[in-house]
Amino acid sequence: MHSGELIASFSEFAREKNIDRPTMIKVLEDVFRTMIRKKFGSDHNFDVIINADSGDLEMWRTREIVDDNSEDIWDTDKIMLSEAQKIQPDFEIGEEVADEVKLEDFGRRVVQTARQTLIQKIKDLEKEMLYIKYKDLVGELIIVEVYQILGKELVCLDSEGNELVLPKTEQIPKDRPRKGTSIKAVVHKVEMNNGTPRITLSRTSPVFLERLFEQEIPEILDGLISVRKIVREPGERAKVAVESYDDRIDPVGACVGMKGSRIHTIVRELENENIDVIQWTDNLNLLISRALSPAKISNIQVDNERKRVAVYLKPDQVSLAIGKGGMNIKLAGKLVSMELDVFRDIEGEEDEEDVDLSEFADEIEDWVLDEFRKIGLDTAKSVLAISKEDIARRTELEEETIDEVLGILSREFE
Repeated sequence: MHSGELIASFSEFAREKNIDRPTMIKVLEDVFRTMIRKKFGSDHNFDVIINADSGDLEMWRTREIVDDNSEDIWDTDKIMLSEAQKIQPDFEIGEEVADEVKLEDFGRRVVQTARQTLIQKIKDLEKEMLYIKYKDLVGELIIVEVYQILGKELVCLDSEGNELVLPKTEQIPKDRPRKGTSIKAVVHKVEMNNGTPRITLSRTSPVFLERLFEQEIPEILDGLISVRKIVREPGERAKVAVESYDDRIDPVGACVGMKGSRIHTIVRELENENIDVIQWTDNLNLLISRALSPAKISNIQVDNERKRVAVYLKPDQVSLAIGKGGMNIKLAGKLVSMELDVFRDIEGEEDEEDVDLSEFADEIEDWVLDEFRKIGLDTAKSVLAISKEDIARRTELEEETIDEVLGILSREFE
């Protein structure tokens, strides 16, 4: 293969991969210098001149002329006088000879290997550039096309045809992607595995929800409203704490929009995830109260050392505070970074027949009683008032344990 053809084919390939000219020249020179080192043992006395536009390649070897009987005649940068005079008869000892080395001198096999090496180097450069590009995009919202649906992940394509993955664990449970459709996600993680970049997307990350808020609510993008914290159970429920830097702007109202117009767009993107928008405050008690909305709290006792909060509510407010499957109280706890324990506020209640759970400590283990207290059940009748299935869903108790407890409590009122 002629040098012009080799460089031309390589240059075209490099342009397709968006490799800039200086990088392309450097890669070419590195490959040719490798060829020189393999054939001559060293490249320190060689000059490689490349013109990528015309496809011209020149390789010049510079050697010092020494006497035919010199001990240096075997050095790669020396040439015997008799050999030098074959190139030009009037050469003398001590002068330098520059002779051109042709690509054809290396042999067809070496040239073919060089071509494959060039292509591989460009592919490696392309991977490195892709890694650098997406490393800077971590946390950013992008739109990709679903290319392939696999068991554990989706393979997606960006606008340049690069492959990105959306694992099952980073998909909203209600997502039903179809091949060829466009989806939104954030760049979650970028790793280099055995020289190949793996770009992982996410739709379950709180950052994804934050980017959707920035996209739909101009006041957030303009910096008038700040998203202070987001907690999520993807596809089910989320709590978003927002704060306004302008007293004239209601941050919750701005995020929800007229008749919910702004928030509905986000809810649809999240497969009808229920989003609670809460106004942020540095007052912990008020923040807890807002986080447990729509439940109305009677009293709050904060234990800062243990990072726990005892929340007291009227009996009819307990289920509202806990929420379906305990989700409301779980997310509220995450939002305020405290463990929330719900208790029934029995002050003013007249039920002399009811019995506090602590009275059953000799028959029921303490950790089991604690499980009931965590979901706001601290009396026998409050436990008996809800179904076994509901208790199983809201606590960590086994069915056998629940049956046993219900039996003990029921016998108390027989």
